[in-house]
Amino acid sequence: MSAPHILLATGDIALDREHYDESFVATADVLRAADVTFGQLETSFASGGTRLPQARHAVMARPEGAAALGVAGFDCISMAGNHCLDWGNEALVETRDNLRAAGIRVVGAGANIAEARTPSFFTLRDGTRLAMLAYCSILPQAYWAEERRAGCAPMRAFTHYEQIEHDQPGTPARVHTWPHQGDLEAMQEDIRKAKKQADLVFVSHHWGIHFVRASIADYQRDVARATIAAGADAILGTHAHVLKGCEMIEGKPVFYSLSNFAVDLRMDEAHAKSKSWNEIRVLAEEWEPDFEGLFNFPTESRKNIVARLEIAGGKLLRAGFLPLTIGRDAVPRFAPPGSEEHANIVDYMTAVTREAGLNARYSVTDDMVVVS
Repeated sequence: MSAPHILLATGDIALDREHYDESFVATADVLRAADVTFGQLETSFASGGTRLPQARHAVMARPEGAAALGVAGFDCISMAGNHCLDWGNEALVETRDNLRAAGIRVVGAGANIAEARTPSFFTLRDGTRLAMLAYCSILPQAYWAEERRAGCAPMRAFTHYEQIEHDQPGTPARVHTWPHQGDLEAMQEDIRKAKKQADLVFVSHHWGIHFVRASIADYQRDVARATIAAGADAILGTHAHVLKGCEMIEGKPVFYSLSNFAVDLRMDEAHAKSKSWNEIRVLAEEWEPDFEGLFNFPTESRKNIVARLEIAGGKLLRAGFLPLTIGRDAVPRFAPPGSEEHANIVDYMTAVTREAGLNARYSVTDDMVVVS
C-alpha cells in the first residue's frame, strides 16, 4: 500500500520583519513535503490602504510576504479573520491577488459574499478530491462580506450576560453564546454543496475566546456540531493564540485552536502601558512584555501545534498534530519527539482537553501525536 497523502494546517500567520523567509527556516521542509499545506492569515500583503477606525491592531506587511508563504510551502490560505479589512477593501483585494500570484489558493474572504463562501478544491495523486472552506466569528463591525461589500465569510455569534445573583449588583455573570442562525445555515449549505464535488471537506473556523486557558464558548460547540452534521470531515480552529483541546464528533476531529504559527508582534513601552493591552493581558495565565523580542504573547502561547491529516482513497485515515514551539524570535520550530518540549505540549493538550470536558485522547507515534 502506498503512503497516504498529508494535509497540514497551521495556526495564525502575521509577518512583520525585514526578511520574511526567516519565519520559515525551521519548518519549510516539512510544509513543502505535504500534499496540501493550509494556514490562517492575520495581516495584509499590500502596497497601501486606509486603516479602518474599528481595527484594533493593524500591521500591513509588504506585498512580497505573499511570495514568502508560497516559497515556504503554503498551498491554501484562509483570509477569514478579524484583520482581513484592517486596511480597507483595496488592501483586502490586493492581498488576495498577491497570494494567488504566488500560487496560493484563497478561501474565506473576497470582494463579495459569494466569493468569500467559495471553496477551493485540490485533487490528490490518487484521485481524492478535497474542498477547503473558511469562516470567521471574530468580527469587527462590518468586516463580514455582503452582496456588494468585500469582507470575510461570517459565522457570527450572539452574547448574553445573565446576572446570577439578582439582588447583588456587580457580581459576576454567566456568559451565554449562540450562533447566528442565518450564518449557520449558509455555512451548512456551503458544506453540503462542496461535499457533492469532493470526497472530503475541511472547514476552518476563526473563533473562540482568546488567551483564556481551556475555555470553549457555547457557540463554538454548536457550530462544530452543525459543521460536522453538514458533512465536514475535520474542523481547523484558529484565533485564540493559545492551544485549546480537541474533540471527536461522529469520528471527525475538531481542533478548537491550533494557536500560533508565524506571528511577529512587537511591543513598546507606550503599548505596554496602554489601557487596552492591560485589559487583555489579565486574561492570560502569564504575560509579560518583551521589548527586544518579536513574540509578545502569553507564556503558554509558545506551545503550538500543526494539524496533520492522513488521507487516501477518498477517506481521512488518521488525524493528529505536530507539536511546535515558538521563542522570542517568533520563528516556529517543530519539537522533536522524545524532547521535553514535545512532552510538555502533549501534556498541555491533555490537560486543557480534560478541563474543557472534551473527549479527545492523544497517543504519541513516530510521525505525529494521534487524536482519537
